[in-house]
Amino acid sequence: MLRLALACLIGFSLPASAGEVTIFAAASLKNALDQVAADWQAASGNTVVLTYGGSPAIAKQIMEGAPADLFVSASKQWMDEVEKAGLTVSGTREDLLSNHMVLVGQPGAAPVELTASTDLAGLLAGGKLSMALVDSVPAGQYGKASLETLGLWQAVEPSVVQSENVRAALALVAAKEAALGIVYASDAVAEPGVAVIGTFPDDSHPKILYPAAEIAPGKPEAQDFLTYLNSDAARAVFEQQGFVVLPPNG
Repeated sequence: MLRLALACLIGFSLPASAGEVTIFAAASLKNALDQVAADWQAASGNTVVLTYGGSPAIAKQIMEGAPADLFVSASKQWMDEVEKAGLTVSGTREDLLSNHMVLVGQPGAAPVELTASTDLAGLLAGGKLSMALVDSVPAGQYGKASLETLGLWQAVEPSVVQSENVRAALALVAAKEAALGIVYASDAVAEPGVAVIGTFPDDSHPKILYPAAEIAPGKPEAQDFLTYLNSDAARAVFEQQGFVVLPPNG
């Protein structure tokens, strides 16, 4: 009887409680990371809490004490700031993804080759050019760099309307409140209300990198999720959403 009672206790023992991971991530990652997080939750039994925003905004929140376990930035600069503040777990930082900068407009718009001779101001036809904040948000910085490299910035600067993050900039084009927009290629994949008109040369702006790192003090669930981001399943989701997947550790 004692052996039977012990067997019953073992057979009906409760599973270990599931953990929770709080992730602060760049707004451009939303569609892909939502899917990756849902897949990991289903497989692990853990819970993911996601907060999205412009990289400078969420980096500052982390530096001000926001309870993040993992930071995925669209900017090397802002990951550097968080790391310099001593808030990352040593040895966990890695470059996960890259991207392309594209010009988007309404579906059915004619494609254009983006070069120094492109009449971008003429393409706007008096409308607005939607961009993320050009002095602080990575997508805006990359977009402005491309325009400056091609010699197009001065002509379109008066028409630029800036938003706090790239998804907000994308939404203005989808809502037809801006004639054109400059966003990541992955953003265009995520929004059926826009079409890619042209792609900026990769050498017209600094290389786009999405670094990720655990936030101190660190926890096993965050480490597991960071490892999962390099899995074949996660990488396939990122590629489907228009990202360029980098080899592990760069």
